[in-house]
Amino acid sequence: MASKKEMPRLKALYNDKIAKDLEKSLGVKNIHQVPKLEKIVISSGVGKKREDKKFTETVELTLRKITGQAPTSRLAKKSIATFKIRKGMGAPVGYLVTLRNDKMYEFVDRLINIALPHVRDFHGVSKKAFDKQGNYSLGLKEQTVFPEITFEDSAVLHGLEITFIIKNGSKEGSTKLLEAFGMPFEKEGK
Repeated sequence: MASKKEMPRLKALYNDKIAKDLEKSLGVKNIHQVPKLEKIVISSGVGKKREDKKFTETVELTLRKITGQAPTSRLAKKSIATFKIRKGMGAPVGYLVTLRNDKMYEFVDRLINIALPHVRDFHGVSKKAFDKQGNYSLGLKEQTVFPEITFEDSAVLHGLEITFIIKNGSKEGSTKLLEAFGMPFEKEGK
């Protein structure tokens, strides 16, 4: 008989407590109008180093280790002469992973409780990174804050862009959702 997989901690917390609390605090009439994490997109551009095979392999390997999924390569959408990029050219300009369901909640848990506390001189993440739909974007300068990255992987440093896509989000509702998950926003006045 197959064993039943345990639900991620943050997903259980959202289903049991956070959704009901948000429904009351936001004053929505239906539980389905409450902001909910839909997906997380983790991406990294390779920029000028797109021809450097070692660098692009490191970026791809890093995303694979951090997320547990194979990243997809992104080709240029349009030509930019100053960057010597041609539309659809062979070398990828970046890599991307989309996380949903259990893997998404496990990633958020690791990001908030393990990775962000390892950021040097960390004073919290900005509250100004929300868009009009309530989605939140977070940039990391180095991939080394994740425990999955070994010393050999950290020889080539690169940044990561993490975007939280939030269904039924507004700036206020999305902020409350991420705060309920434990996202360490910077204090007002800094």
